[in-house]
Amino acid sequence: MANVRNRVVVDGDACPVKSEIARTVRSVGATALMVSSHAHVLTPEPSVQVVTVDASDQSADLYIANVLTKSDILVTGDYGLAALGLARGAAVLTPRGKEIRENDIEGLLEQRHFSARQRRGGMRTKGPKPFTEEDRDRFQQKLTTLLREMQENLDR
Repeated sequence: MANVRNRVVVDGDACPVKSEIARTVRSVGATALMVSSHAHVLTPEPSVQVVTVDASDQSADLYIANVLTKSDILVTGDYGLAALGLARGAAVLTPRGKEIRENDIEGLLEQRHFSARQRRGGMRTKGPKPFTEEDRDRFQQKLTTLLREMQENLDR
């Protein structure tokens, strides 16, 4: 295995799969960087670095955008941050295990904008479905696959 270790960068404030990320990175020899605001206390553990930023609206996103590299996997449910991650060349994975690709992001951002306009106009929009164990399993499987694929590419 190469000396370069893959890194998973996590938008940690609302991430429901932090423990799955920690287990997965340890099992494949990668690392994780979890970024959150002071309002969400995270504990560092082996292979998991924690960075705490101030509580302003976009602090975690800005920090992540500045440290993200093309050899990282970004875990976020924020489509704006996902777009920044893709622009930096990172792989992007939602906490439900869906990989977001370049050809997906424009439609996702348009849907986000449309829903926000509806809410500002007084309409109610549906929130996300409840998070399930199947979502956790799908996420962990996809993260493991991405990390292994990235490591194989580094080893070539």
